[in-house]
Amino acid sequence: MNGYAQDKSQYAARLRRIEGQVRGLANAIENDQYCIDVLTQVSATTKALQSVALGLMDDHLKHCVAEAAAEGGEVADEKVREASDAIARLVRS
Repeated sequence: MNGYAQDKSQYAARLRRIEGQVRGLANAIENDQYCIDVLTQVSATTKALQSVALGLMDDHLKHCVAEAAAEGGEVADEKVREASDAIARLVRS
């Protein structure tokens, strides 16, 4: 079971809202809206995606990594490495 299983419907709803924001961005470009207005919406969409990513990371650490750490060994090392790599990707983006 994934760490986000309990919050799956909430994540799905948030992603649908973000999808709507992205469609709104495409429409804004199509309709030649003012640059700053479009950039403001890009920023809001980016923050919304970052919020989802942080929530998923938190769920992963609390569930998957904690469970693997309790088991110990190579599984734990791999889960920690996986989480570290994911955090590095998030920080770079």
